[in-house]
Amino acid sequence: MRRAAVLGAKRATAAASLLRARLRGTAGHAMATIPPPQELLRPLAVPQRLLLGPGPSNVPPRILAAGGRQLLGHMHPEMLQVMDEIKAGIQYAFQTRNRLTLAVSGTGHCAMEAALLNLLERGDTVLVAVNGIWGQRAADIAGRLGAEVRELLKPPGEYFTLRDIQEGLARHKPSVLFITHGESSTGVLQPLQGLGELCHRHGSLLLVDAVASLGGAPILMDQQEIDVLYSGSQKVLSAPPGSAPISFSERAREKMLRRKTKPPSFYLDMGWLANYWGCDDKPRMYHHTAPINSFFSLREGLAMLAELGLESSWERHRANCTLLCQGLRELGLELFVKEEAARLPTITTVRVPEGYAWQEITAFLMNEHGLEIAGGLGPSVGKVLRIGLMGYNSTKDNVDRVLGALRDALQRCRRSRL
Repeated sequence: MRRAAVLGAKRATAAASLLRARLRGTAGHAMATIPPPQELLRPLAVPQRLLLGPGPSNVPPRILAAGGRQLLGHMHPEMLQVMDEIKAGIQYAFQTRNRLTLAVSGTGHCAMEAALLNLLERGDTVLVAVNGIWGQRAADIAGRLGAEVRELLKPPGEYFTLRDIQEGLARHKPSVLFITHGESSTGVLQPLQGLGELCHRHGSLLLVDAVASLGGAPILMDQQEIDVLYSGSQKVLSAPPGSAPISFSERAREKMLRRKTKPPSFYLDMGWLANYWGCDDKPRMYHHTAPINSFFSLREGLAMLAELGLESSWERHRANCTLLCQGLRELGLELFVKEEAARLPTITTVRVPEGYAWQEITAFLMNEHGLEIAGGLGPSVGKVLRIGLMGYNSTKDNVDRVLGALRDALQRCRRSRL
């Protein structure tokens, strides 16, 4: 008995010593006790898919190659030159000469937040035109900033007239009007002509979301007197998500200079970002480590748009959208946006056909055809299917491919018994 007890004590002491050794490591260093995850010890697996939803778009080889280049330092002269070229590309795409033009290090959501938090202070009144999810998101963000949010409402699938806007401006007297040019959740293209002039007559700035429309439908920032315009990299520009073009008019810049308080985000403070992007007269200073390879990709996306030309890009998107709409009607599907002129050329919406579950249609296309389209978003959930033809993906071949896949889905998907 005594011998067994001594042996047990020795084993316990040895086990404790072994545990301490593992914790210290063989050379007296700390040692990890959680093993490497097995899934990370396997090669990355990414399927090949045709992305014909509301974004992102497939990335062309030229932009993929740009994003795969070796890094530069974020303050290297060559990197600052790339940023200058991006700025020039955004000015062309936006059709603006605004000096305060740059790309936010983030997605279109990030640009929306940057626009609102730099323009608005607590107690400011903002009028938000809501006819889809992006108006809802803007109202949410503005409310979190302490602004007095007033909403102008339209049902999904409809747009705002100048009279709608004029009545809202006269009633609420906002310092900023937010409106979405390309409402990707419903497929609506918002007319912008006359809006800037109207806003300025009422002492308001015009803030426009063009994430889903830039390069796919005409937008002329200076001519249309838009004060703040932003977009994203992953739609018509066909670059990976992660960088977002944005530009501010002189009116908007002056409003930001009159702020009584600092913007609530250091990362998105336009004063700091303007300096980093060379938009003021001061030497450039470090603000944050930019997403270098995202900027390489964005630069190439803007270069490809410049080489094609805005007018040609607008026409290509218009023509392919027209072909798609014609083919959808021939399949017996109903377009969600009634007026042809109000249809967003980059993202087409059709009503979910009676007797079908939208989830089964989208899953069938993904599984059987390697092709993505999407259901609704926000107020359009359960009502529509959304088909995107943007940038690199806006081709007649892709129109034919998605129509063929939908024809197959309508024949083979299980119909509801209800």
